[in-house]
Amino acid sequence: TCCTLPGFYELVSIAESHFLKKASNLFKTQSTNNVPTVEWLLWPACCSLFSHHVFSGTTWISEVIDMIYKEGNVKECGQKPIYMRVPFLEFLLKRAPRPRVVKTHLPVQLLPKLFWENNCKIIYVARNAKDVAVSYYFFYQMAKVHPEPGTWDEFLQKFMAGDVAFGSWYDHVKGWWDKRKEQRILYLFYEDLKEDSRREIRKVLEFLERPIDEQLVEKIAHHTSFKEMRQNPMANYTSIPKSIMDHSISPFMRKGITGDWKNHFTVAQNESFDAHYKRQMEGSTLQFRTEI
Repeated sequence: TCCTLPGFYELVSIAESHFLKKASNLFKTQSTNNVPTVEWLLWPACCSLFSHHVFSGTTWISEVIDMIYKEGNVKECGQKPIYMRVPFLEFLLKRAPRPRVVKTHLPVQLLPKLFWENNCKIIYVARNAKDVAVSYYFFYQMAKVHPEPGTWDEFLQKFMAGDVAFGSWYDHVKGWWDKRKEQRILYLFYEDLKEDSRREIRKVLEFLERPIDEQLVEKIAHHTSFKEMRQNPMANYTSIPKSIMDHSISPFMRKGITGDWKNHFTVAQNESFDAHYKRQMEGSTLQFRTEI
C-alpha cells in the first residue's frame, strides 16, 4: 500500500494551496505487509470518514459530502480545491475545523482504532475491479509520483497480484465489506451512483442523519455530475502542478463511466482476469456489476 507514515512527505504551499512536496516517496512501498497501524494520529471525535480503493469515486463522493455539509452552497464549495475541503486522513488533522470530513485509501486493518472507538460514521465506496484497473493504469501514466506502469498487460498483471500502490483491490473491498457487519459503515457502489445518483445521495443524507430535501438532492446531483465536475477546477485537480499530475497525458477525470474496461481488455486478458477474480472472491457475498 501507499504507506502514509510520518516522514514520508511534507505539505508545502503551492499557489495558495497545499500539496505534496515529497509525494514520490509515498508510493515506493507497494505492500501492506509489516506496515504498523497508523496510530500516530491523535484524532478526537470526528464527524465522518469515507474510504475506498483508488479510482472508485473518491473525488465524486468527496464533492457530494462537501455539498451536504455546506447545505448545497456551490459558491462556498468553490473556494478551495476538493483535496483541501475533504483532505486525506493521513495529511492533516487536529487543525481541521468541524464538522470533520476526511477520506482515506487505507485498507480496513490500518485504520486508526480511534475511529472505531469514537463511533465515527464511515462511508465506503467500491467499484468493479476491471474499471478500477483501467482507470488506475491511466493515472499511473499521468501522476508523476508513480513509477512507469509499463504496458497495459504488464500493469494488469501487477494489479491482479496487488503489486500496485495501496495494494490488493480484493483485500481492500472484502475487508471493508466484512467490517460493515460490526461497525457503522455505509457501503456504496460506484455503479449504483452512476445508475441513479439521486437515490444514492438520499442514502448518504439518511446515513449522516440529515433531512432529505429534494431540492438539495437535485442541486447536489447536478453539481456533482461528471460533466460539471470535469470542468470544475476546484474538483478536477487541474490546480495541481504539471510536475505532479500531467493532464496532457491523461486527464484526472477521464471518462467516469462503467464498462470502459471493454475497450482495453483483450479476450485473453478478460478470461485470465475472470478466472483469477473467481479464485480471489470465493466465499465472499460481495458482488459487483461490470456494466449497467
